This record gives sequence, structure tokens and C-alpha cells, in this order.
Amino acid sequence: MNIESFLSVMSAMSVFVSLLLAFFLLTVKTENKLANRLFTLYLLFFAIDNIGIFINVDFIKDHFNLEFFRWSISSLIIPVFYLYIISVCFTDFRLKTKHLLHAIPFILTNLVFALRLYFLDNAAKIHFYDHRSEMPELYVFQFMLGMQIVFYSIGTFLVLKRYREIYQENYTNAKTSIFKWLFQITTVLFILYYLSIAKNVLRYTHTEALWIWANVIMQILVLIITCWFVLKALNYPELFRGIDSKLQLARDILPKENENNAAIKGSQSDLIKAQISTLKQYMTEKEPFLDPSLTIQELSNQIEIPVRDLSVLINHHMKQHFFDFVNEYRIQKAMHILKNPLKSDLTVLEILYEVGFNSKSSFNTSFKKYTNQTPTAYRNAS
Repeated sequence: MNIESFLSVMSAMSVFVSLLLAFFLLTVKTENKLANRLFTLYLLFFAIDNIGIFINVDFIKDHFNLEFFRWSISSLIIPVFYLYIISVCFTDFRLKTKHLLHAIPFILTNLVFALRLYFLDNAAKIHFYDHRSEMPELYVFQFMLGMQIVFYSIGTFLVLKRYREIYQENYTNAKTSIFKWLFQITTVLFILYYLSIAKNVLRYTHTEALWIWANVIMQILVLIITCWFVLKALNYPELFRGIDSKLQLARDILPKENENNAAIKGSQSDLIKAQISTLKQYMTEKEPFLDPSLTIQELSNQIEIPVRDLSVLINHHMKQHFFDFVNEYRIQKAMHILKNPLKSDLTVLEILYEVGFNSKSSFNTSFKKYTNQTPTAYRNAS
């Protein structure tokens, strides 16, 4: 088997696995249907783009306009992935007319192709296709795709940054696997896309052997990553749970809460001290942290402090994320149980559930953060 044939086989396998995952996402039961549909759309666009490696040349020559249109679809891949990330992060996300702006590169590309390619005679199309690497339209198109990768990579990581900040300030026992999955998939995909930029530069260096081997390496990576997606989807079909994007961060609330009057500031300081004391007493006596799904809104309702004030109180005045604030009480209770000889028969797994955690990895991470020891080592040392 020569390199070109091997490349075609790898590409065909990637397309097949992508379509298999797309079918799975359309049929699996989930509350976040929009996210699954967007990821399905991403996989379909990816598959359409990837079939160009093994598609029959005779078929292309009989359907040039279809091939040119297929090229333009690659400009939709990254925007759809960006919308997918937003839809997973935020439960209140809905597709709106304004999101059609993400399709502008696709529309402009097809307008250019309509003026320059779609209505050419067949001989002119053959000439363009055979010399496509030398055509200015393809130079501009490749540059545009490269700019897409840069801008959307920045935008996607900013979305993830906001998601993490909101979760830490408003929720406890966050499903860290959600953020890890989104961060991993984003990092891996954009590394792949930046490598594709480097690979496309080779197209214009007239080093055909290097270009072919670069394609082989890329296809191997694509196949590995696509199979990884499938394994994740099969093992964690209910992986995603979003948050409300309208929740404010403490730093966004603070400017509206500040007053210049010194007397008012003094009274506010006394109020803050009283609220902190009340909050700590409530956490110790009522132990609301035992609820594994406790949110700042729920704690606000229980303690009768407005959620905005409570957010500023914990995240700004107490210098802790709500996530860390609650988990500290859980760890303290776990430490007390681990020291108690009357409860030595309880396993670490039973203890973590008893104190409000619902994940062993999250419990171990938090416990080590506060004690510099694992739960088992702490118990043995007591």
C-alpha cells in the first residue's frame, strides 16, 4: 500500500467514526439537545471536509461546483464548535438570528466562488482545480481559515474561563469532568488546527513528499482524536450540565455597591462583619454543606441574605470562591469523622458522601489541598 492509499484509508476511517458519533449524539437521550445537535453539526462538517482526501477524482471533475462548495463548508467548522462550547457551558443559551454572523465567511466565500468559479466552463474549472495551489482565491481562503482559528481559539478559551469563574462563585461539587472535558477537547482540537495551518504552509513550498507525510501524520492524529470522542460519548452520555450565563461575578457587582461616603462605609463594614459571623455560625450549626448540590442561591434563601450580597460577602470580603468556601466545611467534617475511632469502620467513600461530596476525585483533591495529605494517610496518622 502506497502513502496515498494509506492516507485515503485513514481519512475514510475518520469520516466513518465521525458519522458514527454524530448518529449516536442524535439518538442518545439528554436534556441538552441543542449542544448535541451542534456537536453533530460540527462532526458532519468535519466529515464533509475530510472526505476530500479520498473522494474520487473523476467524481470531482463531473461535479466541480459541488467540490468548490465542499471547500467553503470548512469555514463553518470552527464557528459551530464555538457555539457548541457555549451551549454546553450555559443552559440558557439559545440560537438567535445574531448567530448567523458566524456564517459570514461561508457566505462571502460562496459569493466569491459564484463570481469566479461556479459559472466557468468545464475547461476553466479543470484548469483552476489543477492549479488551485497557485490561485489567489485559495491563498485568501486559507488565510481566512487561519484567522478563524486564531480568533475562535481566543474566544472559546474566554468562554471556558467565564464558565469556570461563575461555577466556582455560585456552585459546589461542580462536575469537574465537564470543565476538564471541554478544556481538553478545546485544547486538543485547536492544537490540531494550528498544526493544520503549518501543514497548509507546506502546500506552497513545492515539497510534495513533505506535504504528503504531513497529511499522513495529521490523519493519524485526527483518527485518534475522533476515536477518543467516541469513547467519551459512550462512557459519559450524560456528561454535560450547564449553568446560567446571567449569573454575575462578584467583581461585576462590586462597582455598583461601592459608596464614597465614609459613614456609610463604616456602617457597611459593621454589617459585613455581622453577616460573616452569622454565615459561619449557620454553616457550623445547620450544616447546609451536606447537600451535595448546594448552590449560592439556595444558601441565600436559607440564611436570608440577598444572593448578590452573599456572593460579594464570600467571594470578595472572605476572599474565597463559594466552591472552596463550602468544601472547606465538608473537609473539616470529614477530618473529624476520620479522627473518630467510633467511625473507623466507615470507608473513605462512605465518608465523602456523608459530608456532601459526590466524587472521589473531587474529595481527594480538596482534602489534599487543605491538609497536604490523602484521606487515608490522614486517618492512619490520627
